[in-house]
Amino acid sequence: MSPATSDLDDRVRLAVHRSSRWSTRIELLVTDPTVVVAATRILDEELDRVEDAASRFRADSELSRIHRSGGGRPVAVSRRLAELLATALRAAELTDGLVDPTVGAALIRLGYDRDFAAVPGAVDGQLPEPTPVPGWRSVDLDAERGDVTIPEGTVLDLGATAKAWAADRVADSIASRLGCGVLVSLGGDLAVRRAPSGGFVVGVADVCGDPDAPTAVTLTTGGLASSGIGNRHWSLGGTPVHHVVDPRTGLPTDSCWRTVTVAAGTCVDANTASTASLVLGENAPDWLADRSLPARLVRVDGTVVTVSGWPDDTFAPASDDPGALPC
Repeated sequence: MSPATSDLDDRVRLAVHRSSRWSTRIELLVTDPTVVVAATRILDEELDRVEDAASRFRADSELSRIHRSGGGRPVAVSRRLAELLATALRAAELTDGLVDPTVGAALIRLGYDRDFAAVPGAVDGQLPEPTPVPGWRSVDLDAERGDVTIPEGTVLDLGATAKAWAADRVADSIASRLGCGVLVSLGGDLAVRRAPSGGFVVGVADVCGDPDAPTAVTLTTGGLASSGIGNRHWSLGGTPVHHVVDPRTGLPTDSCWRTVTVAAGTCVDANTASTASLVLGENAPDWLADRSLPARLVRVDGTVVTVSGWPDDTFAPASDDPGALPC
């Protein structure tokens, strides 16, 4: 997904900052060009903090320290990591474990053991036997004491929810501290706050950053997220694999969907729903409709399915009141 600016109200002047991080494309739009430097600083500071807390690939991160503890005993965590862990556990609870933070070891077995930009296109080895991941209920987070306990051998991966949480956090911080409208896109996970009249126009594509997005929606608030297998895939011993793991098998999900895009009240909820939908497969449209979440699902053969008021594949505004996962 990529924000477009040409269809906004002519009276609104936007400043755009583009960069890359976490092997993904980052875009920041603010409605006051005079604060773009300050907004960029907030973006970088927030992403630094998230990486310091939750990176699976940095030996000096808090999350790596938890993994080195050996498991089975409480490990003190910062307030930020506690929030990120709580967000991941909430996503698991709301999806009955379809989005599960204990997939880290499964990803490592598949070859995703470093920042994705450094993962070879072809990894030696063979596809593991189906093995359920330890499961989110095995993670004991005590927010009051400020510690977490994980079973021995468990590796946490907070990538999906942490990126979406960061998008929400950055958008909230910029809007409140700088008093402007803002759109934050972290690899297609979008958060919007205080949008200008007419909203932000966002192209929706199967691959993040595709300039030939087949459709677009207008965002005025909340979040939008796409999950798919088009960006992060490689081969393991000649077998095609990707990064969306089914926690029930520990293997890449064999989904009928190539991409799922969801609008929700927050980027975290949108990402949680889009990721769960890939794992759910054919049951995803009903699951999304039951939660009143507007969504666009693209089958492997390119067929498009929409639910809960998502506009047709022509330019049309999205709902001003996107749904939310029930708390």
